[in-house]
Amino acid sequence: MLNIFFLGLISFFTDLSTEMVYPLIPLYLVQTGATHVLVGIIEGIAESLASLLKVYSGYLPDKFQKKKLIAFSGYAAGLVYKLALIFANSWIGILGAKVIDRFGKGIRTAPRDVLVSESTDKKHLGKAFGFHKALDKAGAALGILIIYLIMLNSSGNYDFKTFFALSMIPAVLGLLMFIFVKEKKQPVVLPSGTKIQPQPFWKNIKQIDGQLKFYLLVVFIFTLGNSSKAFMILKASDAGFDNLNVILLFLIYHFVAALLSMPLGKLSDKIGRKNLLVPGYLVFALCYLGFAFGETKLIFVILFALYGIYTAMITGVERAFVAEIAPDKLKGTMLGLHSTISGIALLPASIIAGVLWTNFGAAVPFIFGAAMSLLAAVLLFVFMKGKKTVTSSRSTA
Repeated sequence: MLNIFFLGLISFFTDLSTEMVYPLIPLYLVQTGATHVLVGIIEGIAESLASLLKVYSGYLPDKFQKKKLIAFSGYAAGLVYKLALIFANSWIGILGAKVIDRFGKGIRTAPRDVLVSESTDKKHLGKAFGFHKALDKAGAALGILIIYLIMLNSSGNYDFKTFFALSMIPAVLGLLMFIFVKEKKQPVVLPSGTKIQPQPFWKNIKQIDGQLKFYLLVVFIFTLGNSSKAFMILKASDAGFDNLNVILLFLIYHFVAALLSMPLGKLSDKIGRKNLLVPGYLVFALCYLGFAFGETKLIFVILFALYGIYTAMITGVERAFVAEIAPDKLKGTMLGLHSTISGIALLPASIIAGVLWTNFGAAVPFIFGAAMSLLAAVLLFVFMKGKKTVTSSRSTA
């Protein structure tokens, strides 16, 4: 558990740093003259390009057992991202900076998740990933609170580049936490004593559990409607929240997610992943319908809290599910593939959202997202097996 704690601290400081910046980016882009379609394209390109790396970054730790080093290099890219933002003077520069940041996320996610999964037993994967996500979101909430207090005392004269520079401090603290992280470097060994040689997943496709293949398909379908959170910020701005108060909405979101991630992760250990994944998608659909038709500020406060509930129900649980049923020699690769599929879908998702917003109004992209989430929930409810089958299937993978 100590290893998971330090991995959580790494995410705590990194997300503290990231969230001091993230809510400002779409506002900064619009300020520089970027359209809603361009915001969607920038967000989608940055996410999707980085996500192409995630499956490979999962394969590398499986093959070379260098999980800590690979994760460190990915987190270090977040520091470079802040430097790039300081020197960016146009949307092109911002796009380049975001690609660097997402490149780092693409590199670090899978090896970090493998480190988490190796630091606990199979019966407590939900709790482990939930605890990690709780610290992750707590850092994000603190980052937003810090930037809010700074902006509150800026009398409306926001110096974005100063904010970017300040966000580098927690990023450095996060990198220092790697000193205390331990990793297992020994190869996976079968009961017979034979060492398992990791190979790319396409050479072992038949060994991948059918439920995992199906879930990855559902993830892709769901993500097509799960556009960038930048559109949530812009919708809140249209509802009357100014640049300062919209940040408080993200504080609510991260606080709720931090509060609920660990208990919901533990709950998934007891009742099964499906029994949280399906309701999680339904909560997302309800949330997006609210964004589509909500008009008052109070409604948006509730919606951001609801989005935090969805995040706590899904994010850690789905990683626990993948780690639970993936073959041992493909665990990192499968965690990376899960992130890759999600990321690849984000490019068309964000472009679709931007086009729908521009041509049909701000409500339409959220209606589309709610429909895709409902479809994902139905597919999981009808076709995904329950806890007992999933658990047993891992042993035959």
